[in-house]
Amino acid sequence: MPQRRTVALVTLGCARNEVDSEELAGRLAADGWDLVEDAGDADVAVVNTCGFVDAAKKDSVDALLEANDLKDHGRTQAVVAVGCMAERYGKELADSLPEADGVLGFDDYADISGRLQTILNGGSVEAHTPRDRRQLLPLSPVERQEAAVALPGHGQEAPSDAPEDLPEGVAPASGPRAPLRRRLDTSPVASVKLASGCDRRCSFCAIPSFRGSFISRRPSDVLGETRWLAEQGVKEIMLVSENNTSYGKDLGDIRLLESLLPSLAEVDGIERVRVSYLQPAEMRPGLIEVLTSTPKVAPYFDLSFQHSAPDVLRAMRRFGDTDRFLDLLEQIRTKAPEAGVRSNFIVGFPGERESDLAELERFLNAARLDAVGVFGYSDEEGTEAATYDAKLAPDTVAERLAHISRLAEELTAQRAEDRLGETVEVLVESVDGDDGVVGRAAHQAPETDGQTALTGVPEGLAPGRMVTAKVVASEGVDLVAHFVEIQHSVEETP
Repeated sequence: MPQRRTVALVTLGCARNEVDSEELAGRLAADGWDLVEDAGDADVAVVNTCGFVDAAKKDSVDALLEANDLKDHGRTQAVVAVGCMAERYGKELADSLPEADGVLGFDDYADISGRLQTILNGGSVEAHTPRDRRQLLPLSPVERQEAAVALPGHGQEAPSDAPEDLPEGVAPASGPRAPLRRRLDTSPVASVKLASGCDRRCSFCAIPSFRGSFISRRPSDVLGETRWLAEQGVKEIMLVSENNTSYGKDLGDIRLLESLLPSLAEVDGIERVRVSYLQPAEMRPGLIEVLTSTPKVAPYFDLSFQHSAPDVLRAMRRFGDTDRFLDLLEQIRTKAPEAGVRSNFIVGFPGERESDLAELERFLNAARLDAVGVFGYSDEEGTEAATYDAKLAPDTVAERLAHISRLAEELTAQRAEDRLGETVEVLVESVDGDDGVVGRAAHQAPETDGQTALTGVPEGLAPGRMVTAKVVASEGVDLVAHFVEIQHSVEETP
């Protein structure tokens, strides 16, 4: 009997990459590969890289080098790069990093098993030549759905000859666009890809060039994948894409998200639906209404403000200003005072004046955001902003980054204190003897927004349960809440 092939997937970057890794895992499991958690126990280590900013790219290279070291004293025979950095740089990455035995682009995902087997057998797979993936899809959004282009997480190329008897835990290909998927952890939370790509042309961002133009997944596929995840024990789904507010525009209905959310919330077993990556300029009253009033849909707004000074925003090819953004937040909180809001900001953008920084401070002081990410500007090759004059000195950028980061830390801690006395719904994520019982409230997204430690919980409380608790303390953005009761789903009600 031939020895089983083993593979480990190492995922860096955002939740979208996590979904892509689980699609790759599903394809590999369906073709007979054994998935292992530790790269040192695998014949092939596949590193799903991030190509967003310099720090993320460095982390990706470090992960590839670390996996390569395993070849000297572990089972690992090959290290392969996939993901955004591999797609963005292709041959350039392969030439500069000979430690990687393969550099595979998105077009390789449909035959990932064959590519890995070739590499494992000592053969070579030519690294692709990078290209602007926006040019692969029609200019008109409504013409994109039938285009034969590889879109990780969409599954248009799900193999028609996939075995009917799929391994346990692998999602079946239930339609022409339904991807195979295999969960890589047992968390009660999972991301679901709503769309891929982006049609916006922010001057600082290179993502559209290697992720392509915006294209939505069909609602039936999103619903089908959510039902499968619920069967796997998932209690919360987080909808991810580069821009969820554009969902449906290529399907002929820009308000499709408003009708999809209630359907997702009604899936048996799902206790919470969360939407990420919302563009402030595309927010609509109807979407705000659904996000703030639909049972099981978290009143959570991950709004990509990036700045609030109008001149900086225009240079970024974005829209809005401090007062418009504050008005948007007022609309949200009028409907749901407890709503969670997070955002990211770039400081030190070319041409940013002291008065622009003061305008950003004015916004942050008034916005009462729950979570804030702050980044110092750096040139991204291939972007419009990289060609701008009036670049700020690195020391100035670093100084402004430190200043706004400190302010954001203070303000988000104050916002957490404001929640003292609130009653929150907490999804339990871990029960540990040392760390106690930890979960997240509706305003806390995975990885980025803090967590809630529970006190006074009954014995036997398991991850995946939704409980009601009262906030009694805060530490930074984290909360401490005292257990009140377990929430019971309909099927548990006598």
